[in-house]
Amino acid sequence: MAEDTRQDKRASFSALTEHSTNGMARTSGKTGASKKLVIKNFKDRPKLAENYTEDTWLKLRDAVGAIQNSTSIKYNLEELYQAVENLCSYKVSPTLYKQLRQVCEDHVRAQIHQFREESMDNLSFLKRMNRCWQDHCRQTIMIRSIFLFLDRTYVLQNSLLPSIWDTGLELFRTHIVSDGAVQKRTVEGILEQIELERNGETVDRSLLRSLLGMLSDLQVYKDSFEEKFLTETNRLYAAEGQRLMQERDVPEYLHHVARRLEEENDRIVSYLDQSTQKPLICCVEKQLLGEHMNAVLQKGLSNLLDENRVTELALLYQLFSKVKAGLPTLLQFWRDYIKSFGGEIVCTPEKDKDMVQDLLDFKDKMDNVVQSCFARNEAFINAMKEAFETFINKRPNKPAELIAKYVDSKLRAGNKEATEEELERILDKIMIIFRFIHGKDVFEAFYKKDLAKRLLVGKSASVDAEKSMLSKLKHECGAAFTSKLEGMFKDMELSKDIMIQFKQYMQNQSEPSNIELTVNILTMGYWPSYTPMEVHLPSEMVKLQEVFKLFYLGKHSGRKLQWQPTLGHAVLKAEFKEGKKELQVSLFQTLVLLMFNEGEEFSMEEIRSATGIEEGELRRTLQSLACGKARVLNKNPRGKDVEDGDRFNFNNDFKHKLFRIKINQIQMKETVEEQVSTTERVFQDRQYQIDAAVVRIMKMRKTLCHNLLIWELYNQLKFPVKPGDLKKRIESLIDRDYMERDKEIPNQYHYVA
Repeated sequence: MAEDTRQDKRASFSALTEHSTNGMARTSGKTGASKKLVIKNFKDRPKLAENYTEDTWLKLRDAVGAIQNSTSIKYNLEELYQAVENLCSYKVSPTLYKQLRQVCEDHVRAQIHQFREESMDNLSFLKRMNRCWQDHCRQTIMIRSIFLFLDRTYVLQNSLLPSIWDTGLELFRTHIVSDGAVQKRTVEGILEQIELERNGETVDRSLLRSLLGMLSDLQVYKDSFEEKFLTETNRLYAAEGQRLMQERDVPEYLHHVARRLEEENDRIVSYLDQSTQKPLICCVEKQLLGEHMNAVLQKGLSNLLDENRVTELALLYQLFSKVKAGLPTLLQFWRDYIKSFGGEIVCTPEKDKDMVQDLLDFKDKMDNVVQSCFARNEAFINAMKEAFETFINKRPNKPAELIAKYVDSKLRAGNKEATEEELERILDKIMIIFRFIHGKDVFEAFYKKDLAKRLLVGKSASVDAEKSMLSKLKHECGAAFTSKLEGMFKDMELSKDIMIQFKQYMQNQSEPSNIELTVNILTMGYWPSYTPMEVHLPSEMVKLQEVFKLFYLGKHSGRKLQWQPTLGHAVLKAEFKEGKKELQVSLFQTLVLLMFNEGEEFSMEEIRSATGIEEGELRRTLQSLACGKARVLNKNPRGKDVEDGDRFNFNNDFKHKLFRIKINQIQMKETVEEQVSTTERVFQDRQYQIDAAVVRIMKMRKTLCHNLLIWELYNQLKFPVKPGDLKKRIESLIDRDYMERDKEIPNQYHYVA
């Protein structure tokens, strides 16, 4: 039955192939010619020899033992690797892994005994520990290379099992490093070596690097070492900071701190773990700087700034920028120093002569410190400006007056400044100081007075420099501030044009004068007010004045001319035994000298009655002619001062190497009177400005309470003013019926139309 069935199946298969229409080669229908595809089963895996597993393990254990004992391995490494692979192929991996772990554990556990010796010093202990660790790492790498197949198959497939390398670390950590006594001694030994290095001794850095790397690899670095290390560092630097702050000066201390920070950073690079960097550096900065910020600044900042110790100041800024609240603390001390030092310059009357130059030098010095040392920190620049503004206004008016005089000294002819560029640079610096001043009207008053002198006496060093200064003031304070000063320049230019016309006018006169007259026409409102002084001019001068008056009023009817003899000057031709000379003198000196054309000798009283010059002015004039460097008059009796009984005669023996000699008028110590009058004029102007501001505000608001009115005034007025002064002006305006108090609320005012 079975045979028949098989034949039927064959027949069916043959028929199928016979009628196939696909593109494949046809198989012949004949049974004897067909090719057969025979599929056989795999051969059965050969069975391991009965004792193969045990024998192979013994061979592997011997090899591991040889590695651990640093003896030669009897077997070929490739053979051992193949043996491991064979065992893993026959599902012996779990047993093999456990056996290997046990052998390694037994060996590591046996190593602990070498660390029990009490007699060993700390350094020897560390070296032994390092040697044990290095051996262990080397052995683990060798063992892993033999059992690599196990590591990459069985261990890799079981995520809960540690790799052979990790097992080695775990065993070393568990049986050696986690031992209380061993760990304590290891950490103490490392800390001792670090302390020795901090004290300047040389230590084996490679040993420390290896041991700390060991702690890090075993994941006990933070708990076992870092905490104790930071505690020790804290203690060391706390004590060092306290001691050195007492013993050393600030520059030396700052350099020491910088060196310590550099050393600690070097330790991190050399052997400490990178994670220690931040807490370590913070600890050093806190103990050496953070705890002593105020002490360092109190003890040393003033000296560093006084002596311009740029290197140390830059270091100070750099160090303080690393400490919490360091820069704000430095900023406060810096501001206080500027206020104190600047206040001394401004508030010491004995230093008035050099005040402005000292201020400029001080500002340059502070600017340099901000630029070079404080990294152009905006906060420090603003603090400096605020400090300058504070101290320069501690003494009202005087700095403004002295700045005006300083500018005058720089713009006056004969100034020693080399070039226009230098002069321009000085003016720019002056403007920086000028910005800090609140009472700019005081500056304007003194500047105007000095500018008038420079323009009228022709003493201006450079018209370009004058106009440059004017444009700087205009840019700083607005057109209203400089309108009068610009008017002075316009007057001088118009006067030149008028004099050209006057000379042409004089050429057409029937009687030409032998005196050449130059007149400057000054508009009263633009120029400082001068006290008119009546003097007795020679008839030729009076006649020439009348001619000019006639000429000028003929062109400008309705104007009034007032002559100012105090501002006049002249060039006189004089004859001495040595020959002819020209004397450049003031009008008062001219009047005195012309008297000696009429007589040989005169008393002071005679000169005064003949010239009409006021007594104080006359004394100064005679002193300049008879007691100065160019003595064109002789005084009898001789002396430096002019007394009532003195007599004067012409010095015919006068000699001088120059042909034209300028005889300076003896300068009144710009005197207290002149100063007081200028200052009083400023105060008077301020009162008018306050009155105008009060009326302007009240006219707009109609009704206003006292506090609001004061607040509005402070907003509008551009000069410093005290509340008491404002109250007086308000009372004055109430008295003059510009405003009135409310009958029910005395603190409220109403505008009176």
